[in-house]
Amino acid sequence: MDYEIGPAEVKKIGESGEDFILVDVREPWEFQTAHIAGAKLIPIDEIPARARKELNPDQHIVVYCHHGVRSLNATAWLRRQGFERAQSLSGGIDAWSRTIDPTVPQY
Repeated sequence: MDYEIGPAEVKKIGESGEDFILVDVREPWEFQTAHIAGAKLIPIDEIPARARKELNPDQHIVVYCHHGVRSLNATAWLRRQGFERAQSLSGGIDAWSRTIDPTVPQY
């Protein structure tokens, strides 16, 4: 499984009904500004403390941030911890807003 997944692929997975979780690793103020419906907020600095408690290592996890840098770092960390189905949303919520859902505010 690739480390990154594109917005169109994430949309397709969501529409297919596949069991996956969206994890937003931005700060709470960013989440309040804009987020993808159904996403779970776990700020990147809280991932090490919360991942084992709140995420299933066998589940497909799509991690996103603003442009994709923090989410790629979080994905790499999750993969090292055994979350083999973790992927980073390439381009982050910015790409999501531009290509999938223009109702999600850009900032």
